[in-house]
Amino acid sequence: MSKYNNLWEYIESCGKDQFVLTFEEINSIAGVPLDHSFLKFKKELLEYGYKVEKISMKEKKVIFLKNN
Repeated sequence: MSKYNNLWEYIESCGKDQFVLTFEEINSIAGVPLDHSFLKFKKELLEYGYKVEKISMKEKKVIFLKNN
């Protein structure tokens, strides 16, 4: 079980083709602070039908894209 499972399940349940979450929203949904390990764990999201399209450190947001 990954520390980001809550986040992955939330993303999967959204069903949108593309959406954006702020770092703060991710922290709240995941229940853990977003940290550097997110880069390692983000590959798990592929199992839920999505991928991380872009991480913006400047805007503090992540763009998620549904795999087609």
